[in-house]
Amino acid sequence: MLILTDLLNLNLSDSEKIIAEYIWIGGSGIDLRSKARTISGPVSSPRELPKWNYDGSSTGQAAGHDSEVILRPQAIFPDPFRRGKNILVICDTYAPNGTPISSNKRAAAEKIFSNQLVIEEEPWYGLEQEYTLLQKDVKWPLGWPVGGFPGPQGPYYCGVGADKAWGRDVVDAHYKACLYAGINISGINGEVMPGQWEFQVGPSVGISAGDELWCARYILERITEIAGVVLSLDPKPIQGDWNGAGCHTNYSTKSMRKEGGYEIIKKAIEKLGLRHAEHISAYGEGNERRLTGHHETADINTFCWGVANRGASIRVGRDTEKEGCGYFEDRRPASNMDPYIVTSMIAETTMLWTP
Repeated sequence: MLILTDLLNLNLSDSEKIIAEYIWIGGSGIDLRSKARTISGPVSSPRELPKWNYDGSSTGQAAGHDSEVILRPQAIFPDPFRRGKNILVICDTYAPNGTPISSNKRAAAEKIFSNQLVIEEEPWYGLEQEYTLLQKDVKWPLGWPVGGFPGPQGPYYCGVGADKAWGRDVVDAHYKACLYAGINISGINGEVMPGQWEFQVGPSVGISAGDELWCARYILERITEIAGVVLSLDPKPIQGDWNGAGCHTNYSTKSMRKEGGYEIIKKAIEKLGLRHAEHISAYGEGNERRLTGHHETADINTFCWGVANRGASIRVGRDTEKEGCGYFEDRRPASNMDPYIVTSMIAETTMLWTP
């Protein structure tokens, strides 16, 4: 007797055609959209893929009387859902006249990362994506009693056990799917608030950090869809004495990684402090609910940095101080930040901007 999974698991390896899932960011700047098309054969570069279009009036990105938005393929990843030679395609979005639409933040980031000064400095990023898993019908954290609360924070961070770690099957499935897709995912861990987890992408160079994080977010959305739970990137999903969710951004340049790089790091941090308000305004919606000066954050209106200080805006690691070179961590970005904005803005401020 034929069942649905038999068809889902059909082996198409004998077919020359592949399925390409085109993925883009919707009008809110955080919602992901996708649709699939058949391609005549395997591809090795996004440049081999055709442009496509979609109805922007249905995603909050165009008016109904002129609704066509153009998709341009920018990065490809092996598809962990369909497997074989099928691919996921990260796209950005353009008006028919060729100009990036307002929600396309990748195009502006690409200009910064294609600057020769930036290219020569090889900016590396490590993005720590925190997120919360919610029960589908009540939008309450996974594992929490409906309408109630678990025990206070303490045993959940990197915790093990049925009373401390909820959603590990989703997290491990995501980890392996990202590795299959060729995403430079470097680890996972349970977070301080129960039902909250983190994965890390990097080190990735330049624009690829944003491409990889968006693809990892898409894969996580698909896995939670299958599992029947809801993914939340809200920076403070539960008010009260609970940690929020951020996307701490680790950063270094070639000069910072060389001998004497600590002095360059300190100069870069000074420049970030001078543009604190500008960065905060671009670091995610609702971040003021998270950056309170409590729960391992600095106050949103105050810029400070310190060695091994998780209550600072910028944290420098002990090893970086000791070795005199390395990287630093910008702890201000919210979990719902756009990595194209944050990574390119840090690069621009530290390498291209003159106070």
